[in-house]
Amino acid sequence: MSIGTEGAAVLLVEDDALLRRAISRALQEVHARVTAVGTGLEALEAVGDGPDCDFSAVVLDIGLPDADGRDVCAAVRARGITTPVLFLTARGQVDDRLSGFTAGGDDYLPKPFDTRELLVRTGALVRRAGSAPPREVTGVRLDPVNLRLLAAPGGEDQSLTPTEYRVLAPLMNAPGEALRRRALAVAGWSAGAAVSDNVLDQYISRLRRKVEAASGGSSAIHTVHGIGYRFE
Repeated sequence: MSIGTEGAAVLLVEDDALLRRAISRALQEVHARVTAVGTGLEALEAVGDGPDCDFSAVVLDIGLPDADGRDVCAAVRARGITTPVLFLTARGQVDDRLSGFTAGGDDYLPKPFDTRELLVRTGALVRRAGSAPPREVTGVRLDPVNLRLLAAPGGEDQSLTPTEYRVLAPLMNAPGEALRRRALAVAGWSAGAAVSDNVLDQYISRLRRKVEAASGGSSAIHTVHGIGYRFE
């Protein structure tokens, strides 16, 4: 029975060499074309600058040696790339799953897993690939490895704290969409953290200045009264 992977190009990002080879073989046995890498930097180089992407699906480990896989996913989404992402992780808590979806992931498979389930989930994502149109995004880009905002022509690169990165990423993931304050707080801070409106506003204020410096123009973060913020 076809599971949807026949001829599909799949990017596998897994730092465990043995597991990477095992997953690659399993995907190839169901006739997928696999590109396998072991770091977040290699993953970003493989997908390109976007929004066009040669892959039908990405299987992405969260525990990478050079970056959190969720941050890598957020950087991919900020490039306007809509390719479906399946997260692999040893973490199984609800908060970890929620943060993965907030980063732009489409599905979540905790380790250890049955390879058959991975193949079926990947096939389901492949079948949905290409259903969403490319998004227009600003010329600035997120670097999840070095936690930097990479500048557009005429701007200057900006360093980001981990919290700044995780607050900015969902906004850049969904250009033109109004995101609620609560969603940004969940993305930026660990579970149970008390994040007041004033604290979030301070972070947004800093991010506006950094986005303005990186873009070489006006800030792209706008207040949506009664809701939250929008990036465009």
